[in-house]
Amino acid sequence: MTFDRKDKDNVTLLNFYLQLLYPRMVEEKMLILLRQGRIGKWFSGIGQEAIAVGSTMAMKSEEYILPMHRNLGVFTSRNVPLTRLMAQWQGKLSGFTKGRDRSFHFGTQEHKIIGMISHLGPQMALADGIALGDLIASKEKATLVFTGEGATSEGDFHEAINVAAVWNLPVIFLIENNGYGLSTPVNEQYKCKNLVDRAIGYGIEGLQVDGNNILAVYDLIDSVATRMRENPRPVLIECLTFRMRGHEEASGTKYVPHELLEEWAKKDPILNFEQYLLEQDILTPDAVAEIKANLKMEIEQEVEAAFNEPEPLAKEEEELKDMYFPYTSDPVSPEGPVKELRYLDAISDGLRIAMQKHTNLVLMGQDIAEYGGAFKITEGFVQEFGKARVRNTPICESAIVGAGLGLSINGFKAVVEMQFADFVSCGFNQIVNNLAKTHYRWGEKADVVVRMPTGAGTGAGPFHSQSNEAWFTKTPGLKVVYPAFPADAKGLLLAAIEDPNPVMYFEHKYLYRSLTGPVPEGFYTMEIGKANVLRQGQQLCIITYGLGVHWALDYLDENPDISATLVDLRSLQPWDKETVSAAVKNTGRALILHEDTLSCGFGAELAAWISEHCFKYLDAPVMRCASSDTAIPMNKALEDGFLAKSRLKHTLNQLLAY
Repeated sequence: MTFDRKDKDNVTLLNFYLQLLYPRMVEEKMLILLRQGRIGKWFSGIGQEAIAVGSTMAMKSEEYILPMHRNLGVFTSRNVPLTRLMAQWQGKLSGFTKGRDRSFHFGTQEHKIIGMISHLGPQMALADGIALGDLIASKEKATLVFTGEGATSEGDFHEAINVAAVWNLPVIFLIENNGYGLSTPVNEQYKCKNLVDRAIGYGIEGLQVDGNNILAVYDLIDSVATRMRENPRPVLIECLTFRMRGHEEASGTKYVPHELLEEWAKKDPILNFEQYLLEQDILTPDAVAEIKANLKMEIEQEVEAAFNEPEPLAKEEEELKDMYFPYTSDPVSPEGPVKELRYLDAISDGLRIAMQKHTNLVLMGQDIAEYGGAFKITEGFVQEFGKARVRNTPICESAIVGAGLGLSINGFKAVVEMQFADFVSCGFNQIVNNLAKTHYRWGEKADVVVRMPTGAGTGAGPFHSQSNEAWFTKTPGLKVVYPAFPADAKGLLLAAIEDPNPVMYFEHKYLYRSLTGPVPEGFYTMEIGKANVLRQGQQLCIITYGLGVHWALDYLDENPDISATLVDLRSLQPWDKETVSAAVKNTGRALILHEDTLSCGFGAELAAWISEHCFKYLDAPVMRCASSDTAIPMNKALEDGFLAKSRLKHTLNQLLAY
């Protein structure tokens, strides 16, 4: 291995050695603890330290790095205390996740490190969002994100690099090619000769480096980052290295040919660099021994300090509270005149006011700029707010939701538009595993609203008509709103944007142009989680939301002999238990109406809760009126037969006759 020191002095080279040696010695201690049974799991990066250390030292301390679970050197090079890291690995309260997650599945704003989740690829899109924030704010910064050769097969890898390429984002995508994805060798992972060749397909620069040579890694990252700060655009870098231990220690390395391990052992990044420094008279054998002895003592002390910390105690109230970023909703009452607006225009008005109020708010979605979106809700926005903040996106829902989270991490707000709610399935992982869990895991807000044009009634068929709110109401960490009227649509959207937590905002497509109502001008918000009682009655209560509200209103208008309390939930997570309970107690009969399918729709949760908490007030079973347990058909007659509206009369009569 050849080292080129360039203009680095002896002190700098010695610092490189210390930074390189420290994570190796920490790892060796972890392996001892593992054999002693004092820890249960470890993902070893032995043999790969030069990549994490060299690249981290090349980045500025205020620039974000998004590492993987074999990148201990990122954390140690950013001076994260080992005691706290050890507490994190042991699930102690002083760890970054308070015992809620393990390994490097956390972030720290103090050190500008954003950790991964187990799905490997999603953090790449977060890097896009972080870099986008720097670009919009005209900050000359680069962002570094790690991935492994196995994760390059994931769609998130393609989506994130494609977005970065199209938007000229200053992101260094660093592939650690260590030969194996668990036990699967690279020849079974991809067909191309070099992973860096994929850069050609994205129209970006691709570079390859010896990942075991710390000076080569440092010099390359330093050069790329320096150019990137002045001329933002992404670069793909492949670092060639080898995983000397198993995927994690329990898996072992029996699947690796012995001669391959011997070959790469000769390329050990620490031994080779140490030998180089000895040859250059920068180190002496005695100095090496002294350095190692001092580091060993320091590591022993910090590790034991973490072991001596008490185990966390389960406190349900605190666990529930920490699912969300602390935020007290203080609804702003509307002031000034009221005007008649379509449901669609009320949403547009709310978005425009939010964009005017929050200069750090970014809108992202397919065709939302010059075209104005599939439903023209953002028409004219790009002329008013510019393309930096009103961004057309490639067709890649996962990357855009992830970019929204990255923007939030970097101090922005984001509204992501799904062209149709159905398409959210392509971004599902980012929503339920990143947006929803981020605050619970490491205390960081996820200030993202996902707009969801939803519902049937237009004959659009199985892929443009689904009511999929139940996918998200059962996911802790998300808030879900579903307005039925123009005024609510505006007030709840503004409330969702004000809230620093992730909010799924469902807006019914059928109502866009068919429903008009009075909407206050100017800024106002409504409380998320507060229902609205539209009618008071004595015979029964109807609990519904979205288009179901209008089905119920129409039916009650056509049947004035029925005395019903009508509750519009407006929010599904959290939902207004107090109002629902009062309606059930006052009427003794409850009908739950929604557009979603019957089985496991949100109505099932409502029915279970009412049966559990209001049973003694019931004069009849809780009944549900929902759509058929089929996909949504396109033909209008079939669609009408599918929808819950076709069963409303029968279900109501059945409940009243009980």
